[in-house]
Order: sequence, then C-alpha cells, then structure tokens
Amino acid sequence: MARPLIGVSTYLESGARWGVWELEAALLPVGYPRLVQAAGGLAAMLPPDDPSYAAEVVARLDGLVIAGGPDVDPSHYGAEREPRTGPAAPARDAWELALIHAALHSGTPLLGICRGMQLLNVALGGTLIQHLDDHVIEVGVFGRHPVKPVPGTRYAEIAPEEADVPTYHHQAVDRLGEGLLASAYAADGTVEAVELPSPAWVLGVQWHPEMGEDVRVMRALTEAAS
Repeated sequence: MARPLIGVSTYLESGARWGVWELEAALLPVGYPRLVQAAGGLAAMLPPDDPSYAAEVVARLDGLVIAGGPDVDPSHYGAEREPRTGPAAPARDAWELALIHAALHSGTPLLGICRGMQLLNVALGGTLIQHLDDHVIEVGVFGRHPVKPVPGTRYAEIAPEEADVPTYHHQAVDRLGEGLLASAYAADGTVEAVELPSPAWVLGVQWHPEMGEDVRVMRALTEAAS
C-alpha cells in the first residue's frame, strides 16, 4: 500500500542561518516530518503561498497538518491585541486559514498542532485566550503536563488514558468554533484538544506530539488519510 502524502505547513522566517548563509527561509522543525514518517506517511512541506492556491494544494494531499508557530493575529477573531501577544505572521495566517478551509470543504483529514489547533478554532469562528500566565515554565524549553481525554470522543479512542504530553504555549482556545467539541482538558480546565464530529476527521491538539515519542495522534491521521 502506498504511504499517504501528508502536507505540513511551515514557518517563514527572515535571518535563518546555515553554513555561510543568512537568508529568508521556509522552516519546519525536523520533529514534524519524522513524526509523519514514523506514523507511516510521506511528509511534504507547505510554505506560505497565495491563499487562492490552497484548494489546489489540498486536492493533491491525503492529509494535512497545520504546525505550531507564532500567535494568531487577534484581528482574525475580532479582538484587540494584548501586550503579551507576539508579532503577527500575516503570510502564515492567510495561507493556513485558506488551507484549513480547503481541507474542511474537501473532507481531507486535518490535524492542527498548538497554533494549528488555535487557528482551526479561529477558522470556525472561535476565539482565543491571548495569554496564560503558567503554561510556559521556561522560555525556549518544552515542558510536560497531563491531559485528560473526554470519553466518547475521537481523541479518547486514540489515547484513552490520561497522559503527560510535551507542551509549549501561552495562548489557548476560549470560545469554541462552530461545531467543534472539546475532547481533552488540562488539570486547570484549559482545552487541550478539539475535534469535529464524525464523519469528518478533524482534530486539534494544544501540545506538540512531534517533540515526544507517542505517535498515536499522527498515526490516526495517516490511517484516516489512507
């Protein structure tokens, strides 16, 4: 059986350095393609492009991952920017929102990771909490905390037990987008996973599975994409 082709959105950063070069670059932490590969998929990087091409791109994929990254511009959910919200990434926001809408329209299996989950929520009309005081323990260092699945959800079928997960975020889902269900929570009540009901295969997780050893979430995506 051919491995499914899984597109993963990328960063777009100025001043990236390798060898003797310092240039603008489309970047993706290697944990993402490695996780896709470990879960039985082929990984393809999707750098920001003209949003009008999103449907054409998604049509060539078997599954889509919206990766983590910078804060979503609050203007996308009708909020004023708070002081601790990070700089806007307009090219990523526009491209990834278009990818999400294309995947939802076509029924392409979709996984949002951290920012990707937040952007999925925003794409469906939800809002975000712009800052959580105690969810980043040390700047630039991934932490861990337990998440508890909601029984009867797709996420609970994938990972039925409470589990420690690799995490790094200071924003979170506030009001859920249209149709989304919360499918896991942190101990403090923060929404840690969201999903659309079947038959859609749409899941978002607040944590970073690419920084851990558990491939179940990504394997579920690749199986759906197959």
